[in-house]
Amino acid sequence: MKLMRYGDRTGSKIPCLLDADGVARDASSIVGDFEAHRLTADVIAQLRTVDPTTLPKADVAGKRVAAPVGQPSNIYCIGLNYSDHAAEAGLPVPEEPILFNKSSVTYCGPNDDILFSEKMTKLDWEVELGVVIGKKALNISREEALDHVLGYVLVNDVSERAWQLERGGQWAKGKSFPNFCPTGPVLVSGDEIGHAQALSMWLDVNGTRMQTGNTDTMIFDVATIVSYLSEFTELQPGDLISTGTPPGVGAGMTPQVWLQPGDKVSLGIEGLGTQTQTVVAL
Repeated sequence: MKLMRYGDRTGSKIPCLLDADGVARDASSIVGDFEAHRLTADVIAQLRTVDPTTLPKADVAGKRVAAPVGQPSNIYCIGLNYSDHAAEAGLPVPEEPILFNKSSVTYCGPNDDILFSEKMTKLDWEVELGVVIGKKALNISREEALDHVLGYVLVNDVSERAWQLERGGQWAKGKSFPNFCPTGPVLVSGDEIGHAQALSMWLDVNGTRMQTGNTDTMIFDVATIVSYLSEFTELQPGDLISTGTPPGVGAGMTPQVWLQPGDKVSLGIEGLGTQTQTVVAL
């Protein structure tokens, strides 16, 4: 099952299932939109069994690609979850997952602009595997965890490092500016993606490769992360978990490299499509 949505940031969206040829099929006859409160167990079961070719082709020509699922109630992130990224940051490998949140205003479409404030000095990038929750999870075991996952998405965990690391040590400050969480273009269910712990990933800035990695080097895998989070909170359908980044971020380079207005960021994960954003001054 592969889900996409099209439409402007405000207003209605066209929910789509992709067929085997990648053609977007209009799924609005099944569900009005892929919003969290509409993705009930019954609807998800129906979406999993429908033949996309039985649905009409969606009229998406020229339309904006939206995030594949509507606004999540929560965006959780895992810090330093790749051993080689922890090394480039000069930090020890964590013994437990490092958790932080991004504000809901960060959530945007995969190709929406990265917004640049005049108060920013160290704007950075992070290609990450995102996990979308499909049903409530509270205090579940690692063995149960993947049954609570709706699917996987591509995420750019955009970060302002000065705000993150030099303004009192609270990571959320550097992670929560509008459009700091481009998500999509497609949500792919676990049965379609195969083994989520063996996906290649990359990120370019202005055509130069900055990040190359694979989810097989994650310190804490998806099942562990979902189970761990559920120990502290009740995960809700539609919640997004961004699971960490491989090495190659701007903060880890010598000399360090920071995004500026006009820069273009492109990124992708095997099976989850690609994104391209332009950094635009407010």
